[in-house]
Amino acid sequence: MRSRIVLRGRNLDRIEKILDDLDVDGIVDDSPDVVITHGGDGALLGAEYEFPGVPKLPIRDAESGPLCPKHTSSVGLVERFVAGELDTVTLPKLAGSAEGGGSVRGINDVFIHNLDRVGALRYDVFINDEPYGRGIIGDGVGVATVHGSTAYYRSITHSVFKIGIGLAFSNSMEATNHLVLPDDSVVSVRITRGPGVLVADNSPDLVELPDGTEVVIRQSGEKALVLGLDDFMCVKCRRLRHPREW
Repeated sequence: MRSRIVLRGRNLDRIEKILDDLDVDGIVDDSPDVVITHGGDGALLGAEYEFPGVPKLPIRDAESGPLCPKHTSSVGLVERFVAGELDTVTLPKLAGSAEGGGSVRGINDVFIHNLDRVGALRYDVFINDEPYGRGIIGDGVGVATVHGSTAYYRSITHSVFKIGIGLAFSNSMEATNHLVLPDDSVVSVRITRGPGVLVADNSPDLVELPDGTEVVIRQSGEKALVLGLDDFMCVKCRRLRHPREW
């Protein structure tokens, strides 16, 4: 194969050896055709941030997450990649845009947090321009994709979902219900007492939100392309399989 391959993550010498044993060259530093990540979820999210829209092949690092014995080893996964046998899953991405400028993109989620960690955030929430909650007090609020429902969303809500987008409230003082919404829904959040900060996934981009700022969160129309996602997601005693297998 003649793909330009960028490697990202930890213990990359192991992946380089596998590629070398398979007589695969083409490892480059930029402008890739595909990015192979070795590590955990953060490596995949970071690679998508760095190379948006470029196909990713995520491989678990056995040291950080023991691989399920029912699924492919790193060597077998790379062999299937070289042979063109891996399915590509298309993941929708979320966009969060702040009034006055500043935006973020996420595969997993887009969240608004309290910038002052010892002070609560106060905010109003609108869904498709209809008020859902006013004067909500808590640590933050955010929207997750189906893929991200097994990550931060699950830690807040103790639940996952199969379709749509999920709205989660972090440490809300009010009895505000978490929601699963149609995937074309538009969630607007107005900061009434901040400051807050807008974040997505593990992106280093942070957008500060002073009092009165409104943030709109919705699907962006952009996609992430992931090869062999089923093998990556099914990690022993850790993450659920991709929802298409449920």
